[in-house]
Amino acid sequence: MAYTRLIALASALLISATASALAARCGKNASGFESWKRSFAQEAKANGIGQRGINALMGTRYAYGTIKADRGQHSFKLSLDQFMKKRGASAIASQGRRYKASNAALFNSIERTYGVPPGPLIAIWGMETGFGRYMGRQNTLSAVATLAYDCRRAEFFTPHLYAALQLIDRGALSPNQVGAMHGEVGHTQFLPRNVLLYGVDGSGDGRVDLNNKADALASTANFLRGHGWRPGAGYQPGQPNYRAIQGWNAAGVYQQTIAIVGAQIDGG
Repeated sequence: MAYTRLIALASALLISATASALAARCGKNASGFESWKRSFAQEAKANGIGQRGINALMGTRYAYGTIKADRGQHSFKLSLDQFMKKRGASAIASQGRRYKASNAALFNSIERTYGVPPGPLIAIWGMETGFGRYMGRQNTLSAVATLAYDCRRAEFFTPHLYAALQLIDRGALSPNQVGAMHGEVGHTQFLPRNVLLYGVDGSGDGRVDLNNKADALASTANFLRGHGWRPGAGYQPGQPNYRAIQGWNAAGVYQQTIAIVGAQIDGG
């Protein structure tokens, strides 16, 4: 019950903050970023962000690499076969079956708790970071702040910036955290708002750290459950749990690949 109230409170803050924060003037290049930060910081403080979060925000830099990556997302325009080949789907399935066997106790525990079988979790893990081999080198807060400032992406990324600042205030995210180009962190690449809403302690050490394999995989299962996953139901297109996979990523070729590779790992 307390966890439910926490999610509701966090969601209310993020929704109310988004409308206010969008008043800070967005931009299309680096020239207005410092001015935007000052304006956003005032609004963030008024919306409950503490000094630790504000200081971290003011220390961010315009992330040129993030903007370049955001403008260059072409792989989602490929056909399904082309996309699967480009992302190494057959290798993910092959390696994924080995990870399933070598981490059987972890995946059994996750399935008992969240109702999500290993296949889609392992497919996501392999697709996102090659099973944790590459989790990114971009400063997370700078990436998210840059995208919240960018006029093209402000509405989507402003709630994620607020979430990142809340996590920093709580000591749950370091201002020096690095991850993927769009601000995703950890083994399965969670955006900050999803860390806040769905991050769980899968390792039992009392903290949520998505650089920890167990925490990341349990959090991914919790995300899918939060998006309607039904234990025991199918997750291929047209089946009940495919909708939860659609909640993970908006690209149709990505969704289909997760379903296909997940089934190959699960033996379907």
